[in-house]
Formats: sequence, C-alpha cells, structure tokens
Amino acid sequence: MPRLPRGFILALSRGIGTLAYLADKRGRGTALENLKCAFGDQYTAAERSRIARKSYQVFARTFLDLFWSSRLTKDTWQNFFSIHLADPAAEKQAHETGGVWVTPHFGNFELVSMVWGFRGFKFTVVAQDFKNPALTHVFKRLRSHSGHDIIPQENAMLKLMKALKRQGHAGLLTDLNIPPGRAATAIQCFGLWTSVPTLHVELAKRLGLSIMTGVCRPLDDGRYEVHIFEAIKPGADEDTQQLTQRVWNHFEKAIREHPECWLWMYKHWRYRPVGTYGAPHPDYPSYSNFSDALIEMIPSSLRPVQKA
Repeated sequence: MPRLPRGFILALSRGIGTLAYLADKRGRGTALENLKCAFGDQYTAAERSRIARKSYQVFARTFLDLFWSSRLTKDTWQNFFSIHLADPAAEKQAHETGGVWVTPHFGNFELVSMVWGFRGFKFTVVAQDFKNPALTHVFKRLRSHSGHDIIPQENAMLKLMKALKRQGHAGLLTDLNIPPGRAATAIQCFGLWTSVPTLHVELAKRLGLSIMTGVCRPLDDGRYEVHIFEAIKPGADEDTQQLTQRVWNHFEKAIREHPECWLWMYKHWRYRPVGTYGAPHPDYPSYSNFSDALIEMIPSSLRPVQKA
C-alpha cells in the first residue's frame, strides 16, 4: 500500500466507500436516519444521500491511509499535514506535564494521533481487540508506528492513569455510545440526548491535566488539516456532565461545518429519554430504545417532559 501513488489511494478510497455505501443497506439506512434526526430539513434527501456516501468514502480513506502510513516518518509527515493550534502555549505545557488528547470519529482519527507521535508526544491509546488475534497484531503494529503504546480495553483506566502520572499522554475517542451507567453521562448531541463515556474528563480531573480537543479533516488533494481547539483544564470539583458537554460542543461545531467527515453509519443514539418502552419516537432514530437510566443522568433542570 505505501508504494502506491497518492492519487491511486484517493481514487481507491472513493471507489471502496461508494461500493460500501451501496452494499451496506443497514448501515446506509442508519446513516440517512441519523442525518435526518440531526439536521431535520436542513438538507434534502439527495443531499443526505451525498453526505452519507461521502462519509463512507472518508471512512474507507481513513483505513487505507492507516496501511499507507508506514510511508510517513518524522521527517516526511509535514508534507501531508498542516496543523493549526488555537493555543500553542497549552500544547507546550501538555508536552511537559502530560495531557488527555481527544477526538471523535471524524476525518482521519487514526493518523492524527500518529502525527503527534512524530512530534514527540507518546500516546497510550485504548483500542478494541479484534476477534481475530492476527488482525489485532496488524493494527497494533500500524497504530504504534510513531511510538505509541496501544493497550486493550481491559483495565484501561488503571493503565492510562499510570501512564499519565509519568507525564504521559492518553489518546481517546469520545463519541462512543455506551450504556448509561457509572462510566457514562448524558450530553446533547445535535439536540438529542445520548450516553457517552466520561473517561477523558475523569482522568483530567483526577490528575490535574488538560483535555486537548481536536479534529483531522481530509483534504481533496490527499493532505490533512488538523485543528486543535480549546485546551480544557478542569478543576477537581467541576461537574463531569458539563465538562463532557463542553468537549462535545467543539466537535459538533466541526461536524456541522463538514458533516461528511463524521461516522454517520454508527448508532449514536441507542438510548433516548422520551417515549415508552418498545415504541419508536419521532425525534429519535428508530433503533433507539427508551432508557430510565439515561433520564437519571440528565440534569433535572434539563430533563425532557414526558407527554402522556
């Protein structure tokens, strides 16, 4: 893969992404329904189809580029990435003290962490193991190309805390939809309540570190544009739900500007706080399920009113 011309990689990702969009009936339906729930009538049906197809293409490019990434080195990565820092001083401080680096499934979430490895930031990255151990080995090797330490989800919090206490860095994806519980909180995502992990916030609060937020957007010429937003340094007593929402708001703004870059075929709203058990709700995707536990996580002043 690294020996192929860059233009061929881009064309291949568009072709594979388009085929996946056409063949994956269930995922395509989820993507289109998510877009309708998130944006309402802002986009026509044809525009939603275009965004969903492009989302598949971006996802295909993300993983083709992961296999292509062995071509990147400490001396060559600058040819393919431009970096824009909202606060260079915050990055410098994070380099000295450690930090919690977060991004959603937006653009190339794989390569953005790799680039920071070339820039001298060794991340401890949590990655789910594949059912096939051989695949797990391949992806672990690719993801650690720039010096990162890839760890499984088992006992991840303990391992991350040990690494961060040594002035290390954690790399986390924060837009996973997880069951409501102690490791989650409720945030508003495109106006819809959803249950997301709070690991990034809890680590920063306990260890006094900054949460570094950013995204990596693919460009049509084969390069990438990285934006690092606000560095959030929470106090130990700050509200976890509010901090998690604050982090997400940066990402939602980027997604609204470039919706094709987000993973729309993922079920972002599996749980909802309105409606009844076993019945759909017009504001949420049809795959969502009513959850009392999600209601309990929503601040009382913000809980939606249940209609009879």
